[in-house]
Amino acid sequence: MTRAARPGAAATRPGFVWALPAAVFFLMFALTPLLLVVVLSFTSWDGIGEPRFNGLDNWTALLHDPVMIQSVWTTLLLTALGVVTQTPVSILLGVWAAGHQRNRAVLSAVYFVPLLLSATAVSVVWRAVLDPNFGVPAQLTWLFGDGNLLGSKGGAIGVLTFVGVWQFTPLHALIYQGGARAIPQVLYQAAAVDGAGRVRQFLHVTLPQLRNTIITSVILMVVGGLTTFDTVLILTQGGPGTDTTVTAYYMYQKAFKGFDFGVGSAIALVLVVVATLISLAVVRLSGYDRMRGTAEGL
Repeated sequence: MTRAARPGAAATRPGFVWALPAAVFFLMFALTPLLLVVVLSFTSWDGIGEPRFNGLDNWTALLHDPVMIQSVWTTLLLTALGVVTQTPVSILLGVWAAGHQRNRAVLSAVYFVPLLLSATAVSVVWRAVLDPNFGVPAQLTWLFGDGNLLGSKGGAIGVLTFVGVWQFTPLHALIYQGGARAIPQVLYQAAAVDGAGRVRQFLHVTLPQLRNTIITSVILMVVGGLTTFDTVLILTQGGPGTDTTVTAYYMYQKAFKGFDFGVGSAIALVLVVVATLISLAVVRLSGYDRMRGTAEGL
């Protein structure tokens, strides 16, 4: 026996027309440029004359380019470090900000200030703070040695990771704050009746309920990490040497400094493919693609 449809359900269901503006916008500003980049990746073009088809020459050059291979591994390393460092800090701050502690709103507002700044402004500020001649490291030589934190591979990677944590943790903490506030209080009350303290409630109630929020946040971190550019451009410029040359920065060097837009387009496609594959892997392995809407966060 078929269930009768609710009166007016078909009339109130949004049709394709509602999605048409977004679809047109996506076609014009996402798919069309992507298709143009695909075409350019098989050409030789300096940005001035006519593009000249060169087959797979750009792709062959990338496969034998040690800097390109190194940039991919450096990008993956920075992305992994960003996820590992930002996730626990963001969860703790977000759950704390979702509570009712005294002065919570004021402290949360202060901590969310980096979220209002652009990546360029943040990078300029930290470059001045970490200046080896006049910055904080120069005053604390007993801690930082010669003070040139960006002069070694480990120091540069550490600085990029720290700046990423400082800048983007507030965004993910805000996501976790919303997720934590959506958790029904009845779950905590039941856990308290069973004798669970705050730590056990956090481990056995909060974290499981934030599972889908964690997956969403991690995907955003992965995409953001793979497309890191501004911070590297201003803080390290890919140095020392090519130790912090990430894929996005290498694309910029090839296309806009070397005027080789064919190779630059090929690098951009590599970045798109890697980001897509990693995001799909996270979604598939986490079961996020099988997530269903549930009542009251249960």
